This record gives sequence, structure tokens and C-alpha cells, in this order.
Amino acid sequence: MNRTVRLAKRPTGMPGPDTWTIAEEPMPVPGEGELLVEVKAISLDPAMRGWLNEGKSYIPPVGLGEVMRANGAGVVLESRAPGFAPGDTVMGGFGVQRYAVVASRHAEPIDLGVAPFERWLGVLGMPGMTAWFGLFDVGLLRDGETVVVSAAAGAVGGLVVQLARARGCPVVGIAGGEAKCRMVVERFGADACIDYKAGDVRARLAEALPQGIDVYFDNVGGGILEAAMTHLRRRARVVICGAISGYNDVASIRGPRNYLNLLIQRARMEGFVVFDYAPRFAEARAGIAAMLADGRVVAVEDVREGIDRFPETLTELYTGGNMGKLVLRP
Repeated sequence: MNRTVRLAKRPTGMPGPDTWTIAEEPMPVPGEGELLVEVKAISLDPAMRGWLNEGKSYIPPVGLGEVMRANGAGVVLESRAPGFAPGDTVMGGFGVQRYAVVASRHAEPIDLGVAPFERWLGVLGMPGMTAWFGLFDVGLLRDGETVVVSAAAGAVGGLVVQLARARGCPVVGIAGGEAKCRMVVERFGADACIDYKAGDVRARLAEALPQGIDVYFDNVGGGILEAAMTHLRRRARVVICGAISGYNDVASIRGPRNYLNLLIQRARMEGFVVFDYAPRFAEARAGIAAMLADGRVVAVEDVREGIDRFPETLTELYTGGNMGKLVLRP
């Protein structure tokens, strides 16, 4: 039997237990050109909240009654497609379930000799690609520039900190709580980390960075984005990766009131969607894998057990309950 998590209703605000239907279902059967995959690890990402909302976006919403969308990694149990055999390890959009049937073109081989399942969903997966292309292609980071990263203890932000440090850049993280800030400095190598729960972020950025910010990598939006924009330097770049502070209260989201500082500083703000860089993912993975191998990058994974814990575990992304990349083992 398969264990699945399906969308029962579209949530208003934070998804609750009634958002989901968790059930035992018959094992799916692959057709021609498809694979049956036993899912070993499921990626939990902040973008999941946006996928639950009806309306136009960069990707269609999850349909009512559908298995919740999620990236995953696992083992091929049965193959009806050339190029794949039972025992192969793969990753792809397998959904929140124990067993998935996918078209072979949507499954990508992975090497467990390079990294475990969880890491292929973290620094070598979508968060890693997001950090790499957001910082280098959108942020156009140059050696020695000053970088500030919000949600710096998260899957994307933590890698952005490390990639910037590897380029010899001064880096200041922003995170919630002493433990997270300690990890950002001690494990990821930031020069400093501002605890946004402990006081005025704008004033503390001024203390930490009197010279201003060249690249601000934003994962949270809201007041923290506004605070960072106050301190932009001439020709600064603001990278809009996400706005987790407003994902569960879309009606209250508003743009930064001090956006005219972009004009004053001749700066720019640009959003991006990592899927646009899919043809170049191999380039980023090779670079990150090399940094993992020589120790310039470390991976922090927060691994939970049990597919039935998906609803409560997902909410931790929005309440700050996780450290590093959040992964669920079914």
C-alpha cells in the first residue's frame, strides 16, 4: 500500500490539519516510459505555501485532491523506461507519498557516493541552485563586495552566506534566535549575524555595516527588506528570492516604503525563479560539490521521520522551528 498526503482544501493563513487528507492507497503501477520509485526523502520548502493558493503564478497551484507537490529522492523499484533499472537512485517531483510513479524524463539520476538523499534535496538540490544563481547571476556578486542575507540559517540563506564567503566577501546574516545566529557565524562563516527577534534590525545593520550593502539577498520581505534597503550602496543589487514573512497572510504584503532609495543609489531590485536556470543546474552542482569536497561549504539538514508528520512539520518553515534544510523521511 501507498501512504499519501493530498490537498483537501485551500488554507486561509497557516495550513492546518484539515488542509490535508492522509490515507492508505493501492500501490501505483508504472506504465510505458514510467518508473515506480520508493521515496526515501521529501523536501519541505517555503514555496510550498504559495503552491496551495489558487491564482496565476510561476507554476500552477496544487489541485484539490491531488498529492501535495514536493521534490523527493528515492530508489527505483520498477522501470518501464530505457536507461533506468531497479536499484537506481533518482530525484524528482515525487510528491508527499511513500511510492511515486513518474515519467522517466522527470527523474534525474543521483549518486549516493557523492552525497546522501537529504543532501541531494538541499545544497545539491533546488535550494542549492537557488542560492547559486540568485547570488551570482541575479546578484552579480563581485569579489570583496559586502553581502547581507536574510533567513541566513535556512537552506538557501545558509548556502548564500558560504558562497559569498568563498568569494572573499564580508557577509552579515539575519536570522531568528541566538542558536540560529550562532550557527550562521560558527558553521557558515558569516562575519556577524543579526537576531531580528532581539531588536531594531535597521540600527544593527548600521552598526555592523557602516560602509553599506552591495548585495542584499532577501528571503523574507516585510520590515527586514525595508531595513536592508535603507543601507544600500551605490549600484547595489537586491535579490528577491522569497518573502516568507508574508506567505500565510498574503493580504497584508506590501512593497518597501523606502523603494525610492533604489533611485537615489542607482540600485536595482530583481526577482527570479530558479526553474528558469534548469539548463545550467549541472554547472551549479559541480561547483557546489567541489566546495563540499574541500570543506568550503558545509551542509546542515534537519531530518524528521514519518509521512504523517508532514502537516505539523511544514508549519515549522513559517514559525522558525527548523535549522538548515528541512527534510522528511517517509
